[in-house]
Amino acid sequence: MRERLPVWVQVRCGVEPRSVAAVGVVLAVAVGFAVQQYGAARPQPVKAPAVLAPAPPPAPPPVPGAGSAGPGGRIVVDVAGKVRDPGVRRLPGGSRVEDALAAAGGVRPGTDTTGLNLARVLVDGEQVLVGVTAQPVPGGGGPAGGPVPGPLSLAGATVEQLDGLPGVGPVLARHIVEFRTARGGFRAVEDLRQVEGIGERRFAELRKLVRL
Repeated sequence: MRERLPVWVQVRCGVEPRSVAAVGVVLAVAVGFAVQQYGAARPQPVKAPAVLAPAPPPAPPPVPGAGSAGPGGRIVVDVAGKVRDPGVRRLPGGSRVEDALAAAGGVRPGTDTTGLNLARVLVDGEQVLVGVTAQPVPGGGGPAGGPVPGPLSLAGATVEQLDGLPGVGPVLARHIVEFRTARGGFRAVEDLRQVEGIGERRFAELRKLVRL
């Protein structure tokens, strides 16, 4: 059919192959540009910022009067009397009398512990006596919690023995033992003046009741 048409019609209505190729290139470029613009216009996913873990709370301050601890925050106490395994025990600072008894295997059956304050905080270097009466300290001293017949030795007196002195309660007795432990012992009876809670009047009452 095309060959029968006049030449000028064939030229006007016909399409040259190179024209088709040029049009194809233009269309391809246009499609590629459109795809690129569409991709750039699409919303991109946004990552949420990482949530930081809250900082741990600061450690609580030490509790005043919780006992004097030795190196590494530990104390050494002597558990004696009617316990299953008496002897020296090393416990964490702030341990109580009941912890010392547990470390010594517990009290023996039938032992009366009503004279012990199981909730009392231990101090480094003290002795816990269970179900027995303390022997007099060499150079003086008396039973734990009882009257003191003579001068009490500051070098080895326990908290219970110091508590038996007139005007000395359990708190002041612990302060005396803590002072002795921190200083490595008393060098003179007059050192009692440096113990917290002992003034001149109380020292005057105690100086005749204690000795090195």
